[in-house]
Amino acid sequence: MSTAGYPSVYVVDTHATRPPVPPRLSQKGRQGDGVQNLLILLVSLALCGIAIEACFIYHLYQPDKTETSASFSRQIAGQDDTSTTEIPSLVIPPSKPVAHLTDGLDAVHGKSIMAWSMEADPLLHEMDYRDMSLIIQKEGYYYVYSKVSFFDADYFNHSIHRNTELYAGKSIPLLLSKQNERPKRRRSNSYLGGVFHLAKNDAIYVEVSNTANVVKHKPIENVFGAYMI
Repeated sequence: MSTAGYPSVYVVDTHATRPPVPPRLSQKGRQGDGVQNLLILLVSLALCGIAIEACFIYHLYQPDKTETSASFSRQIAGQDDTSTTEIPSLVIPPSKPVAHLTDGLDAVHGKSIMAWSMEADPLLHEMDYRDMSLIIQKEGYYYVYSKVSFFDADYFNHSIHRNTELYAGKSIPLLLSKQNERPKRRRSNSYLGGVFHLAKNDAIYVEVSNTANVVKHKPIENVFGAYMI
C-alpha cells in the first residue's frame, strides 16, 4: 500500500524472455567501415610493393659473390685480372685516316730528319709510322702540318717532304719555312700546313736544317700529323 491510500501498480512484460538487443548500424555506417577497410588494404599493398622493390634494387647492385671470389683467388695466385679485361673506350673512333705525333725522349732524330715518339700517346688511325715517316694507307686529300720549336741560329730551315712511288721514290718538298736572320728571341717557332693529294704507300716526313737546334723540352713543342679531308 502507498502512503496516499492508492495501491501500487506494477507493469510486467510477460513476453520479454530475451535480453535487449542494441540497435543495428545504419547503411551509412556500414559503408564508412567498408571504405576504411579498403584504404587499410590499399596502404598495406603499397607498403609491400615498396619493400619488394627495395629488396630487388639491393640484390641488383650487389656484386656477384662467385665472380668476386674468383677474382680474389686470382689475385692471391699472383694473376693480374685486369690484363685480360677489356675496358670499353669512351672515345669515338675517327671516320677517316688521321695521325698526330709529338716529340719525346724515345725519339732519336737524324742529322736533318726528325723522329717522333711512339710512347707519348701517338694517334695513328689507318696510317703507319715507319723510318721517321708517316705512311699513307688510303689515297685522298690530306691536310699535312708540322710545328717545330728551335733555338737561335744563323739560319733554320723547316720543311715537309713527300716520298712517292709515282716518281720512283723521289723526295718532293711540300712545304718550306726559312729563318735566315737571327731572331730576337732565344727560341722561335715554325709552323707549316697545307692540303695535298697523297697516294697509297706515300711517305711524308719532317726535315730541318739541323736537329741539334730543335728544342726538346716538352713533347708538345714539336708535332707532326696529317688527316684526310
